[in-house]
Amino acid sequence: MVLFVVAQSFIGNNNPADENGTLLFPKLSGYHIFTGNPSDLIPGQGFIPYNLSTTLFSDYAEKQRLIKIPAGSSLKAVNNGLPEFPDGAILVKTFFYFNDKRDTGKGKRIIETRVLVKTNTGWNAGTYKWKAEQTDADLISSGGKEHVQWIDNNGESKNISYRIPANTQCGTCHNSGGSLAPIGFKIQNLNIDVVRQGPAINQLTWFHNISILHAVNPHSFLSLPDWKNTSFTLEQRARAYIEVNCAHCHNDKGYCAKADFHAGYELSFAETNISNKKDRILKWMKSGRMPLIGTTVVHKEGVALMEEYIKSLQ
Repeated sequence: MVLFVVAQSFIGNNNPADENGTLLFPKLSGYHIFTGNPSDLIPGQGFIPYNLSTTLFSDYAEKQRLIKIPAGSSLKAVNNGLPEFPDGAILVKTFFYFNDKRDTGKGKRIIETRVLVKTNTGWNAGTYKWKAEQTDADLISSGGKEHVQWIDNNGESKNISYRIPANTQCGTCHNSGGSLAPIGFKIQNLNIDVVRQGPAINQLTWFHNISILHAVNPHSFLSLPDWKNTSFTLEQRARAYIEVNCAHCHNDKGYCAKADFHAGYELSFAETNISNKKDRILKWMKSGRMPLIGTTVVHKEGVALMEEYIKSLQ
């Protein structure tokens, strides 16, 4: 089995290749992430699907999220943030659009798959662009654009110039104290009920049941609200939205560490400084400047939520 060597560091020179080089497969199929017809996105052996309570906006793309933990290893939840990952852990996120969201049976177009691999020197990131025939995806470094057309839930035809980020951009959002790190896979964002071949079960409990997470009490951790769920308060929904869409940069170790706005859900309202930055936050969102990378269109629903929330702060 031949691996492709990528020696490029993702954040300056703080994430160098190890003594064997930073290893990534040249084709997505090298990881055996999917079984059967690749475009069916059926997880292969060891790749486990997971759900997030609130998700990052990415130009209305659908996303499939998978994790693989080496046999005999497990995750360790230490707080509401990222767990401790064993070496060899793989996080996979695939971006696609249904041709017609009213009828998903009409097929989909897969655009890219992003892979994060934990090594003994840190995290390594690879972006794979799917071929037009949807049989495999190639490792790319320069990013690119893909024209995508689909029909939304309301029957409206949508067009977008989808932007695949370059490897050099990974370290912008995935920067944590100068090192590469996952973003969404936080314990508080995983602490929700899911359905896995039976009655609903807490996802952290399910992870333990399948031996990829040590035993935990889900009630010991925060549970991030789903921003679309109106049974939560307006503040809970808005804070959850900016946690997922902003906090990976707006924290004391992120790309925007020096900014006087921090977005973590676990922070008090005063610590976030939302009150003093509310107008600027809305301006950034309306102009498409936030999130900084990964979007080309404004998230209308997200803007509407934040407009309502910021109005309540007047």
